Amino acid sequence: MKLQPVLGDDPREILRALRGALHGAGPALALGMVGELPDEVRAGTAVVVTTSGSTGIPKSVVLSRDALTAGALATADRIGDGAWLLALPASYVAGLQVLVRSLVADREPAILSGAFTPQAFAAAALMMASSEGGNRVPSFTSLVPAQLSRLLDAAEHDSAVLAALRSFETILVGGQALPPATLERAEAAGARIVRTYGSTETSGGCVYDGVPLRGVRLRIEHGEVQVAGPVLADGYLGEVERTSAAFVRDHDGTRWYRTGDAGLLEDGVLRVRGRLDNVIVSGGVNVSLDRVERIVRAVPGLDLAVVVGIPDERWGEASVIVACRGEALRRSEAVQLEEARDAVKAEIGAHARPTRLILVDELATLPSGKPDREAIRRAVLALH
Repeated sequence: MKLQPVLGDDPREILRALRGALHGAGPALALGMVGELPDEVRAGTAVVVTTSGSTGIPKSVVLSRDALTAGALATADRIGDGAWLLALPASYVAGLQVLVRSLVADREPAILSGAFTPQAFAAAALMMASSEGGNRVPSFTSLVPAQLSRLLDAAEHDSAVLAALRSFETILVGGQALPPATLERAEAAGARIVRTYGSTETSGGCVYDGVPLRGVRLRIEHGEVQVAGPVLADGYLGEVERTSAAFVRDHDGTRWYRTGDAGLLEDGVLRVRGRLDNVIVSGGVNVSLDRVERIVRAVPGLDLAVVVGIPDERWGEASVIVACRGEALRRSEAVQLEEARDAVKAEIGAHARPTRLILVDELATLPSGKPDREAIRRAVLALH
């Protein structure tokens, strides 16, 4: 099967090409790939998504028609069918799945063009109202936490944005953990939020509010979350060893994806505790930066803060909080840092306390909307 590069992030161009790839009438798509492409990919491939992720290590994930379609059908099975608004880059899996769900449902998606703003989002959302046979067609969208936070801020003084948030049957939020404070704000505003968990390797979100979608299975092996089911990618393009390390088979032949995330299952509900490799050694003790970040985000004004690790002369390594000015400026920086340090000490211990709070005008993000943790860490190191 041929592989067709799609240059840029034009969602309409991606949609046109995706329609052929999903139906088997056109070549597979290469999204985000640079350099020389292979002449052929395996039969059944629909898309190869190349993303550097927050660590900056490129990976080209091979997704089949069956895997993408299984994810779309399982989503409809869980939250219902309807019309979708694309508010994320179509070249990343969360945005790509919005287009796949639309094609599987045989509906044209609404597309938010240009830069994301609350006003543009509201205009696109409020134009989606439609009915069939006298019944309203439900609408859905998918966002990352930073987008939802911006919408909630705007909704406090813009009735159109508030109406837009309330207009969706369900808003999927994923890409990173949703701070509890942001979820509470959204629910108080009347938005119906479902938190999603997944990755490019699982065709996007495959666990909703901690419960796996139809056909998806979860297990915890040595503290690591592993996923099985029809949504799994075929592997990494041209990387046999990397594929074998990430996708393993057990004794009965079941294929599992090793997520690299720490987690546990409680009564069938998944609780993700952060990346297994996002750990520093401070004073000889391992500290999970994801766990520190989760605690810090409960401090008022720090709900979207990012915690990174840096070298430290005294402790070997230490953590630093990086947050945007704005909400954080309403209170003393010293007060916020002390509250965050006290909260981390109470839950983890004194050894895990962040050493600094750095305020910036804007947090570096990836095109997917996730924080660019490596860029943020480099910026912090440059300050020292």
